[in-house]
Amino acid sequence: MPPRFFVDLPLAAGASLSLPPGASRHAQVLRLQPGDPVTLFDGSGGDWQAEIAEMGRKVVDVTVGAFEARDPELALAVTLAVGMPANERMDDLVEKATELGVARIQPLMCERSVLRLSGERAEKKREHWQAVAVSACEQSGRTRVPVIEPVRTLAAWLREAVPADGRRVVLSTSESPPLPAVPAGAVVALSGPEGGLSPAEEQAARGAGFEPASLGPRVLRADTAPLAALAIWSLGGLTA
Repeated sequence: MPPRFFVDLPLAAGASLSLPPGASRHAQVLRLQPGDPVTLFDGSGGDWQAEIAEMGRKVVDVTVGAFEARDPELALAVTLAVGMPANERMDDLVEKATELGVARIQPLMCERSVLRLSGERAEKKREHWQAVAVSACEQSGRTRVPVIEPVRTLAAWLREAVPADGRRVVLSTSESPPLPAVPAGAVVALSGPEGGLSPAEEQAARGAGFEPASLGPRVLRADTAPLAALAIWSLGGLTA
C-alpha cells in the first residue's frame, strides 16, 4: 500500500505540488524515489493517487493523479470534551480517538486537572495535538481530519462553546444509567481529568443538558474512559 500524506490545500488531477514539510520528511525517511506511488488526501473526503516527481534535499514534488471516492468516516459525529490528562496521555488520547473516528476534541481544564495551559503554551499544545491527529489519519486511512479545539476551562466551555446539535452525555463515576446507544447524528461526550469531575462540575454539566452515563463498575483512567465510549459508538452502540 502506498504511503498516505495529508496536504492542506485543494487537490486536482494533473496538479503538481510540493509536499508539506512533515510529509516531505516522511518521504525522505521512507527513501521514496521519483516514480514511486503515494496517496494524498486534503480532508474533504476521498483519496488522490499521486506519484513522486522529484526528490530534493528538503522539498518533495508530486504529480496528482486520479481521485478515489472513499468514505471510512463514522455516521455519528462524536465530540469528545476531555479534562486533559497529564504527561503524554493526551497525545495518546488524541491519536487513538482519531483512529476510532472522532470528529472533534475539546481539551478542558477542570477543578482537578493536573495539566494547566494558557496563552501561547496552550496554542502550541493545540497545534501539536492537531499534528498528532493528522499523523493518525495518515496511518489509519481516514479522509477527514478531526478538529482539535483551543484549550478552555470547563466553566467557559459549558457557558459559551458546547455544540448546539446532538445528544449530550457526561461520563460519570456515580451510579448512573449505562452509556446510551446513539446510532446516527451527533453526540457530545464530556469526561473528567485524573480524579474525575467534581460534584459541582458534574451538576453544572447536568444543568447544561448533559445526561449522566456509566461505563460499568470499574473506574477507568482519564484517557481510557472517553476512548471506551467512542469505541462503543464506533461499533454502532451496544446498549439501549
